[in-house]
Amino acid sequence: MEKKSMFTGRYAGYSFQSFKKDFLSGVVVGVIAIPLGMAFAIASGVNPEYGIYTTIIAGILISLLGGSKFQIGGPTGAFIPVLFAIVIAYGYESLLLAGFMAGIILLFMGIFKLGSLIQYIPRPVTIGFTSGIAVIIFVGQIANFLGLTGVEKHESFLANTREIFMHIGTINVYSVIIAAVCLATMLLTPKFIPKVPGPLIGLLVSTVAASVFFAGEVATIGSTFGEISNSLPKFQFPEITFERIQLLIGPAFVIAMLGGIESLLSAVVADGMTGSKHNSNRELVGQGIANMITPLFGGIPATGAIARTATNIKNGAVSPFSGVIHGVVVLLVLLLFAPYASVIPLASMAPVLMIVAWNMSERHTFIDLLKMKTADSLVLAATFLLTVFVSLTVAVQVGLLFAVVLFTKQMSELLVTAKALPDPDHKDEKMATHMVTDIHDCPQISIYNVEGPLFFGSAQAFEQSIMNTINYRPNVLMLRMGKVPYMDTTGESYLSSIIKDFSKHGTVVITGIKPHPISVMKKTGLYDYTGEEHFFGHTGEAIDFSLNKLDRNKCLGCQHFAFKECTALSAGLEFRKIETAGVEENLK
Repeated sequence: MEKKSMFTGRYAGYSFQSFKKDFLSGVVVGVIAIPLGMAFAIASGVNPEYGIYTTIIAGILISLLGGSKFQIGGPTGAFIPVLFAIVIAYGYESLLLAGFMAGIILLFMGIFKLGSLIQYIPRPVTIGFTSGIAVIIFVGQIANFLGLTGVEKHESFLANTREIFMHIGTINVYSVIIAAVCLATMLLTPKFIPKVPGPLIGLLVSTVAASVFFAGEVATIGSTFGEISNSLPKFQFPEITFERIQLLIGPAFVIAMLGGIESLLSAVVADGMTGSKHNSNRELVGQGIANMITPLFGGIPATGAIARTATNIKNGAVSPFSGVIHGVVVLLVLLLFAPYASVIPLASMAPVLMIVAWNMSERHTFIDLLKMKTADSLVLAATFLLTVFVSLTVAVQVGLLFAVVLFTKQMSELLVTAKALPDPDHKDEKMATHMVTDIHDCPQISIYNVEGPLFFGSAQAFEQSIMNTINYRPNVLMLRMGKVPYMDTTGESYLSSIIKDFSKHGTVVITGIKPHPISVMKKTGLYDYTGEEHFFGHTGEAIDFSLNKLDRNKCLGCQHFAFKECTALSAGLEFRKIETAGVEENLK
């Protein structure tokens, strides 16, 4: 039953009217995807047709096999720095193998249901590397925008920036004009013809202008990469050797992680726009299969494209068929019009990618996070700077490490361990830390409020705060742990040290302990060591138990009067047990 709903539930109630909506949205998104596919391929350091192949194959497979009804897959801007670095360092053939390996990683991530883990990547990390990628893309297009000649491509952002300044004297005025025409057309089209894709109109207008007025004066796709073939891609399995796998496993893992993050973010955006719910593990499986098959036909890595997915939804898509139609539209364009794309100026492609970079930069969120001046701001800045000036791989690793360390520090500060006594002025005699003073503190019973997670980041401070204040060796150590939601094995180890050390001369009593900490204590044997009779649900019961552990002789003449019974004990009289249910209940 589950299997049936998984594969047919998305098409329930599908009709001819539904197909009409899917057809319209698929055509619109397909038209938008054509220039983007070529632009992303060129920026990644490969021929433009490989971007077209990716758009067709991955686009169809991701729609059919993925976990979102509305996801549009294909090459994206987020991949550009990673793919370009692989091409520069290892070559195009190695990029195909890295993409294939990334597909396998994504497939197994989905099979082992790891889709939910990606949601735990902190937002400052994703914003940081996304903004960093946007800067790399934008700066990387300046040379084409200005028509610079003799510029060499490097893996390093600084080296590429240096090349621009070194060759700034080779500016081609005609290229600047064509780029400006394309940019202006793209910006104006949504205002006057909102339903027509701006990038497509921008490319058409600027290409016609270049052909008519500046023929032979500006670099084109054809003059740089050769004519785009309108033939179908050929099947070719990449050469796989153990040495190449070792060499490319790192880049493949980065592609897989980035693809997984990007696709699931896109699926979440689609959910928010439509009220639907995607299947994250199935999405990873679909992404994995698409990225395993696409390289076999010369395509580059692909993932869910947020902007194209949003456009798909806005144009009325109701099922994955719209994504399939989008791929078919691109295929038809390839077969019928591919040679004409060769005359598109590189200067026209530059503003297309610059707009993509500007839109993906999340500049408002970036600025807002920086203004907060919190730990998240530090994580954001570190991830952004490392993405731009080092590499995306290092940026994500360091960003996650920073996030974990800072989170651990913040969580460790949440644990509060403080002595407490009943407040007689409160109607329910609530336990209060302000009641403990130099002249008001029971010498024989030490009660501690323990509040917050007891884990590796806070365990040592917890032990020190208790051991440093019970050096006078009271008879009873009471730990009120009702506000400890979580305890790891490190926290248990320090708690065990306290209990075992104190038990040599006194009694340990624990009250209100939550299910998780007590389950850890039972697994390690600390619960049995402490003794079931030393665990209480309410503090009132624990105080009654503790009062029976007092050395009455030490109570004689004591002027601390920490408990109600202390007046009688100090005078050497018998005390009466408090049995008021309300008091016991409120001493939790």
